[in-house]
Amino acid sequence: MSLDLSRQKIIQEECPLTGDCDWEPLYRSEFNGFNLPIQICKTCGFQAQFPRPEPESLYTEEYYTGNQEFTYRDERQTEKFDRYVWFARLKNISKFKSSGNFLDIGCSFGGFLECAKEKGFSPYGVEISPFSAKQAEARGFKVWQGQFLDAEIPENFFDVITLIEVIEHLENPKEVFNKLARILKPGGLLLIQTANFDAWQAMEAGKNYHYYLPGHVYYYSAKILRKILAIRGFERQITYLGVDFPLSAKLLKSRGSFSSWKDYLKWFRIFFYHFKSKLSQKGIPLTSSMVHYAIKK
Repeated sequence: MSLDLSRQKIIQEECPLTGDCDWEPLYRSEFNGFNLPIQICKTCGFQAQFPRPEPESLYTEEYYTGNQEFTYRDERQTEKFDRYVWFARLKNISKFKSSGNFLDIGCSFGGFLECAKEKGFSPYGVEISPFSAKQAEARGFKVWQGQFLDAEIPENFFDVITLIEVIEHLENPKEVFNKLARILKPGGLLLIQTANFDAWQAMEAGKNYHYYLPGHVYYYSAKILRKILAIRGFERQITYLGVDFPLSAKLLKSRGSFSSWKDYLKWFRIFFYHFKSKLSQKGIPLTSSMVHYAIKK
């Protein structure tokens, strides 16, 4: 059964690849009872949630304070521990770029930008939520509040752009990736962390996959990301299975949610998943965690 022509046209026009799409319903998601309408492109395997809710209805104060059914935890409460991961990530970023203009899209309360500033970068942010953007601005950062495509951002300006579990939230990926390529300097680094839908974890979970959430509107794979970026002049690309920082940083970060000594038992689960995330079977990653680096020509 195919999508009706009007809906087919909308997501076909948003295609970041060649546009020769053939979308059809895949299934209704079953994770957490969200019952989301998931579509798939028979041409390339790209997945999308469609129809989808208006972004303004999703990213409320409750979302950023951990009080929504699908939610972002309140990083202000755990920033002391999150800094271990942020600095570990910046150490890896510095292998490619160690200074310059740094843009974090989906910057939330600005904790990662604070760490980038301490490492010598000039930090900027984009944040859809007025609630969290205001608090990031209070730290002294330039923040474009609103949707990324609406932000008047200078071209060829940034040395580093990060989207950490953000790209899946953004509508119209065709224009999103076009804009990312425009605002990044030649030789600049683009970092994208998202789920890899070509991994065993995602494929085996199917309609029960935990990444099917109300705010996630497009679903990527390493293969699709590489194609999207290659046609926009990103010649050098690196995909990190799991994450781009060591296990030690992940363990130290987790302590921010511990309330008793028994919580340290969670380290065994974190330890196991971290090493599992580095493994593949038949050339397919076991877990869906990935971080993708791309250098603009």
